[in-house]
Amino acid sequence: MSTYPVESIRNFSIIAHVDHGKSTLADRLLEITGTISKTDRNKQVLDKLQVERERGITVKAQSASLFYNHEGINYLLNLIDTPGHVDFSYEVSRSLSACQGVILVVDANEGIQAQTVANFYLAFEAQLSIIPVINKFVVLQIDLKNADPERVEKQIEKLFDIPTDECIRISAKQGTNVEKVLQKVIEKIPPPQCNTADPLKALVFDSTFDHYRGVVANIALFGGEIAKGHKIVSAHTKKRYEVNEVGILTPNEQPTHKLYAGQVGYLIAGMKEVTEAQIGDTLFLYKQPVEPLPGFKSAKPMVFAGMYPIDQTEYNNLKSALERLTLNDSSVTVHRDSSLALGAGWRLGFLGLLHMEVFNQRLEQEYNMSVILTAPTVPYKAVLSSAKLIKEYGKDQITIINPAQFPDKLSVSEYLEPTVLGTIVTPHEYIGKIITLCQDRRAVQKDLLYIDENRVMLKYLFPLNEIVVDFYDALKSLSSGYASFDYEDAGYQSADLIKMDILLNGNPVEELATIIHKDKAYAAGKLLCERLKETIPRQLFEIAIQAAIGKKIIARETLKPYRKNVVAKCYGGDITRRMKLLRRQAEGKRLMRKIGNVEVPRDAFLRVLKRETGK
Repeated sequence: MSTYPVESIRNFSIIAHVDHGKSTLADRLLEITGTISKTDRNKQVLDKLQVERERGITVKAQSASLFYNHEGINYLLNLIDTPGHVDFSYEVSRSLSACQGVILVVDANEGIQAQTVANFYLAFEAQLSIIPVINKFVVLQIDLKNADPERVEKQIEKLFDIPTDECIRISAKQGTNVEKVLQKVIEKIPPPQCNTADPLKALVFDSTFDHYRGVVANIALFGGEIAKGHKIVSAHTKKRYEVNEVGILTPNEQPTHKLYAGQVGYLIAGMKEVTEAQIGDTLFLYKQPVEPLPGFKSAKPMVFAGMYPIDQTEYNNLKSALERLTLNDSSVTVHRDSSLALGAGWRLGFLGLLHMEVFNQRLEQEYNMSVILTAPTVPYKAVLSSAKLIKEYGKDQITIINPAQFPDKLSVSEYLEPTVLGTIVTPHEYIGKIITLCQDRRAVQKDLLYIDENRVMLKYLFPLNEIVVDFYDALKSLSSGYASFDYEDAGYQSADLIKMDILLNGNPVEELATIIHKDKAYAAGKLLCERLKETIPRQLFEIAIQAAIGKKIIARETLKPYRKNVVAKCYGGDITRRMKLLRRQAEGKRLMRKIGNVEVPRDAFLRVLKRETGK
């Protein structure tokens, strides 16, 4: 590795919207540089997780080192393939911290999409060199009739102010023009600004857990060099380690003697505890302390859900599986939680609904853990007015991630709900339907821009809880799959929020309580009561299923009891005999209702929540 001075190193990422061909381009780059052999089986080589191959999306950013000779000089190119979905934008921003430039891939058929815009601004704010690439260009005669690279080049010039002659037209699938991309990377992306003579300064930008070797940390060197046997210290934990192995990813681990400034690789240093490898941590040599690197902004969870083991005896196994998985996916936040119906568990924060589904799928596939996930909620805030509560919490504003913690209206001056600035890119013929959908979700229009004569970019301010469950599906079905959606955090706004309880025979069910906007409470309460009526098994006594706001009942369904035919044995005789038997039965039912408890069975409970998230 010493034969590659800093001037011959290029660190870059591939960024794009979902399905625009990032992973396919990465496969071709690996083939051209001889990193992997050319075979027909090279599909999504860097997508190593089972969930990525099943869903056909990238979930984890993966890095690989490529060796390439250009004009007689050997170059070391460190490539990072990133996810394209909005829920994994934290992975993208982390990857960009280890790079000096990006390849921005745009589909020649679909043009600029919402996530293309978001990823461009991430790279632009990080002041990285940007190489625009138009993919799926040559195959257009066969399967992409609508591919129009000239239109896409004009869109790139209009939105991003990049001249059309800088765009490279390629076909990643067929490998056409991909070599030109590598040459452009060497010419346009600057080498890293660092020096081997400086003291060691290494940034941990990703990490995984290996059962036998402990934590494997992915590092980018911003100064100095590191080799096996070196004593290093973590700036975060202040713990000291001895380096057991360093190497590069090609894309599999390949041990090397040393890593030098500007290079990207992996490090194993006997970190046995999952908490020891903090992403964003700085590593330096023992007795040579350095100023820690700024690290990363911590991820801001957008969606919270309760997670509980199906069987409480699995609690400790699930705890260790969660610790190992959150090491690999540091954007998930974990808080201890417990519930009367479901036992001990956790409240997890995710960046979106797809992120939550993928995390749950990875738990099942990688750790063989089946769990119960409650309905997703978003983090609300309450500005307290009660002096007693302010003293109890030590502040006048609290964050509510569990409906059970929702404070009473009398002790609060105002409630706040999270908002997001949503960007929708759509063909103009669907604009009317999409505006109606946004208005139904209490959204406020901020901007409307025609990218070209056929495509429109809309910007709306949405309350987060209106888009978190089913907005994306509704948008796709309205626009025949052509519209794309991306959002970013836009702070909090005042809202008329209430807590809606579900009562069974007058007893509240804590797990079914929800925080909801006042205007939507009646419809949501009626829907939930109807679903519970279908899923709760009938008893020998009548069950009243009610939705309540405070003391006021806003919806009710009644589950009729099983009844024995007590007058079957009366064949003739006086009517008073029949009335006496029916009266006695009614009294028995009344007594049973007083002392009988209704327990929501766990499977019925899950069916209600799942159907609510899929409505």
